[in-house]
Amino acid sequence: MQLVHEPEAGDATVVASTVELADSFWSHLRGLMFRRSIPDSYALAFRFGRTKTRDVHMLFVPFPIDVLWIVDDVVERVERLRPWFGFARAEADLIVELPAGTADDIEPGDRVRLEAD
Repeated sequence: MQLVHEPEAGDATVVASTVELADSFWSHLRGLMFRRSIPDSYALAFRFGRTKTRDVHMLFVPFPIDVLWIVDDVVERVERLRPWFGFARAEADLIVELPAGTADDIEPGDRVRLEAD
């Protein structure tokens, strides 16, 4: 699975060529906690059955990340969270966590979608 960014103006690009789905209660709970790092072209995606306000925390995550809150494939919020103490909240039906700097060209209103390889 890969993550594709479609800006409002411009061509679609692959943001992450390796996407891990957090698809269980435990994988949602753990997220990126206790990992030492993540590869450059990696994303961790959390799919939810409905849109509501979702939190992301950085407890036990020792490296910065970029986070996308997405509703119906449209980016609602982009935030860089700092290690250990970062926290942010926004509405989403999909949250994607990426290595810091990966989302520099992604803005609210852009389309981002998961697609099969």
